[in-house]
Amino acid sequence: MAILLSEESPLHAAPALYVVATPLGNRQDISLRALAVLRAVNLIAAEDTRHSQRLLDAHGVDTRMLAVHEHNEQEAATRIIERLDAGEHVALITDAGTPAVSDPGARLVARVQEAGHVVVPVPGACAAVAALSASGLMAPHFHFHGFLPPKTAARRAALEALKAIPATLVFYEAPHRVTETVADLAAVLEPAREIVFARELTKLFEQIVRMPLTEASSWLAADANRQRGEFVLLVGPPVPGEGLDAQARRVLELLLAELPLKTAAKLAAEITGAAKNALYDYGLSLKK
Repeated sequence: MAILLSEESPLHAAPALYVVATPLGNRQDISLRALAVLRAVNLIAAEDTRHSQRLLDAHGVDTRMLAVHEHNEQEAATRIIERLDAGEHVALITDAGTPAVSDPGARLVARVQEAGHVVVPVPGACAAVAALSASGLMAPHFHFHGFLPPKTAARRAALEALKAIPATLVFYEAPHRVTETVADLAAVLEPAREIVFARELTKLFEQIVRMPLTEASSWLAADANRQRGEFVLLVGPPVPGEGLDAQARRVLELLLAELPLKTAAKLAAEITGAAKNALYDYGLSLKK
């Protein structure tokens, strides 16, 4: 493991790439360590140098920047590795949040590691985690997917593949696609699920709203302002027993009074024709 240059220095003794999280919107949401690293490195690789300049100016950071975005990441990686080879330190930032998470940076990180250099995370803001923390969804697990495909057919196919995952689904979405994406969520996923809109996190018009998935499209359409800004969409996991009719539930409940869950689910499926997995999941929820 690399060691710090000194107790006062935020940098390691060996040349390193520092993956630095920056605020989602509120400029105060940056750590003291992040600022110390950004001031100390020789170069900052930024997704959009003009956008990042405002953040750096606000905190008195005058380190030189290099643009690293999805269109030049491979070329920029070569230049950054050359700087690391020369003994310099480089920080990587994105427009908002944590680099390489649904943002440029993953290729650069991989190239730097392959070149034998240290990559150091400097944690901070992440839109997915911020949204989860304030969502009110109580599922113990989450599945981060990021951006869905932009075309309807591909988007629905992706949702079908995610449908059975027993966790909160986390998506990022842009304002010009949010209406279509929400319509596809409602069309593909079970209606009993909940959805949370986390919009413009940490910004002036921040909004976090939870509702049944069946109400989501109407809520968006009721006010054009609700379709503005950057979105995190969180959809709760499948509801146990969703799709089972009253008879299937009742048969399982009666059998569970006398039999182990696995046996009861199998017999209930044979008696009612309902899906054994759905019956088993419903039985688990009853036991909990």
